[in-house]
Amino acid sequence: MARAALARLPAEFRAHLADIVLQVEDFADEETLAAVGLEEPFALSGIYEGRPLTEKSIELSGEMPDRIRLFRRPILDEWAERGDETLEHLVTHVLVHEVGHHFGLSDEDMHALEDLAG
Repeated sequence: MARAALARLPAEFRAHLADIVLQVEDFADEETLAAVGLEEPFALSGIYEGRPLTEKSIELSGEMPDRIRLFRRPILDEWAERGDETLEHLVTHVLVHEVGHHFGLSDEDMHALEDLAG
């Protein structure tokens, strides 16, 4: 579902996502949760790890590749609680939010991008 959501993004966005590592895991590890100030693993459904495009430069070469991690169990839990949308829609929502961080987008811009990928 996440890869399908990426494929639905406009070409001008997809062109800048080819090197992003996309991972799906059950939960965020304790280190990741601590880094974002959370204790409850169900509280984090996805995270972008990397440097937004707006901050990249040639001087920063050699860094680890940017990565989007989606956390399956929190997404499934949220989907079950909501009950008013498809799982595919929720996965797209979480993915687009994390893609938005890669591009340094505002929440408003992320919602517009989500509409394009929906």
